[in-house]
Amino acid sequence: MKRKRVVILGATGSIGDSALKVARDIPERMEIVGLAAHRNAAKLAVQANELRPEAVCIVAAAKLDELRANLHYTPRIFAGETGLCEIAALANAEMVLIAVVGTGGLRPALAAIEAGKDLAVASKEILVMAGEIVMKAAAARSVHVLPVDSEHNAIFQCLESGRCLSAPTAGGTSRGADAAPTLQGADVRRLILTASGGPFRETPADQFDSITVEQALKHPTWNMGPKITIDSATLFNKGLEMIEARWLFDVEMARVEVIVHPQSIVHSMVEFADGSVLAQLSYSDMCFPIQYAVTWPERVPNSLAPLDFGKLRQLNFAIPRYDDFPALNLARRAGEAGGTLPAVLNAANEIAVSAFLEKRITFPAIWRLVEQVMNRHACVADASLDAILAADQWARAEAESLARDQPR
Repeated sequence: MKRKRVVILGATGSIGDSALKVARDIPERMEIVGLAAHRNAAKLAVQANELRPEAVCIVAAAKLDELRANLHYTPRIFAGETGLCEIAALANAEMVLIAVVGTGGLRPALAAIEAGKDLAVASKEILVMAGEIVMKAAAARSVHVLPVDSEHNAIFQCLESGRCLSAPTAGGTSRGADAAPTLQGADVRRLILTASGGPFRETPADQFDSITVEQALKHPTWNMGPKITIDSATLFNKGLEMIEARWLFDVEMARVEVIVHPQSIVHSMVEFADGSVLAQLSYSDMCFPIQYAVTWPERVPNSLAPLDFGKLRQLNFAIPRYDDFPALNLARRAGEAGGTLPAVLNAANEIAVSAFLEKRITFPAIWRLVEQVMNRHACVADASLDAILAADQWARAEAESLARDQPR
């Protein structure tokens, strides 16, 4: 039984913590050969001392001395944005788990693909910004792009079970059962992403102006970092996932939908052409999708808690409040337009979330700011990577300028 050799980018975040739990749980199937973090040198050193990967990376070069001082062995050490790309292309690695918050994972993801490494993608911004570029690069290198977001991993599993995945290479010929999957779209009517609805799913819209940062950071289901937690509260997280699904599964935006499911037990569903619906269910634990990405196409036992249907009581579903939570419509607009607009939406949202966390703007101002930036952008179709990155930088500057003028 072969172990998958994995590099984790974003090792000290919540996804990184879950990935390390998986590695401890199935050591016969997963070996950590590289760990990277942005600036938490102390935690990175603790992780490295336990798992002894051959390489570590700290993006904040100012933390390099702290990292070295806390290491109890001598791995290869990389630093900075360049170091992140270098560890992503580590010769001994087979898979790179991208769990970097925001857009910082894009260049390392492309470096990993160029080096022939499989990707396990937890950073949705990679595919939101540059989904067409990433997926074309992966196809050209016959690299697997496996989803780690619980919703996309659920769709991936449902499509496999519905036998709507095939495995052609970039040249169109089969590479066998373990080849990178692609969606055979004619058999699929809808991809249905579930959303918890966040902490304000029942809050009247006229109370949104009084929502505090502390309230928004109290997610009812998941334990996540501040940025993704705020995204869940605004539903921008689900909007970004819609765009991500469009590229992961090569479907038009019209076939990607969202349903609110407060219990977060059904992680997503697929409706097929005959009207049948398959769903993937599990408790809310990121270890489930991470393990499946690592062991795919096989399933292996673990210590995770199985569902106890006798204790579930009920599973509820509701249509999103589109007018009160505009993020979903903004994301659909960006996904349908393509080009540079998804990168603009993503960048403007990052700035707006930061401004809200810093208590410079109100909660509903997050949506207003993103829409304003999108309205000011001249979208470039069929955009190059340089054009996408330029649009990202323009949107950040524009959003920051607008944030200063938003009413508090």
